[in-house]
Amino acid sequence: MAAHIGKFAMTLGALLVSGQLFAHSHGHQMTEAEQKAANGVFADKDVKDRKLSDWDGTWQSVYPFLLDGSLDPVFRKKAQKDNKTFDEIKAYYRTGYATDVEAISIENNVMEFHKGKEVSRCEYDYSGYKILTYASGKKGVRYLFECKDAGSKAPKFVQFSDHTIAPKASSHFHIFMGNTSHEALLKEMDNWPTYYPNEMYKEQVVEEMLHH
Repeated sequence: MAAHIGKFAMTLGALLVSGQLFAHSHGHQMTEAEQKAANGVFADKDVKDRKLSDWDGTWQSVYPFLLDGSLDPVFRKKAQKDNKTFDEIKAYYRTGYATDVEAISIENNVMEFHKGKEVSRCEYDYSGYKILTYASGKKGVRYLFECKDAGSKAPKFVQFSDHTIAPKASSHFHIFMGNTSHEALLKEMDNWPTYYPNEMYKEQVVEEMLHH
């Protein structure tokens, strides 16, 4: 019995060290190519298909952190960097982050959307990816998924954008959700609800954004 407990403790310790005990392992280390891609510079041929499991885990919306003022230091830093006013930056992100979906859970190709006490869920099929070129000249990739259950109240179409262009566990993401079509969603440039791992404290999210 003692041997079994010792073995379990060692396994538990290994999981804690590797960061895999608490849900998904959200990778942060980036290669030079990944960093360039995150900044919107990449060759179309380098874009690869991804599975929904890249976004497995439970995720929290950062919109409440904007509303309570916690993200103000982030916006002040961005305002200085972009030579804009604090109010301009905060208004931009207020529109961008706005959502009533407080949390999203993803596992086994099923997504759950939490709005207050309401939970909707659906199993999603992969619909490929779309490479977008923005007005700035930078590029981005959206990964497209479609709900398989016509009777579900979950969004029919969802698109992920997380500054990554190949298979890798996501560390945070922007999501586009709608019921019309993928084509309609691809035109949405102003509202991109943003989610970080649910296990991160508010202070950790702020710290991450300040150095992102």
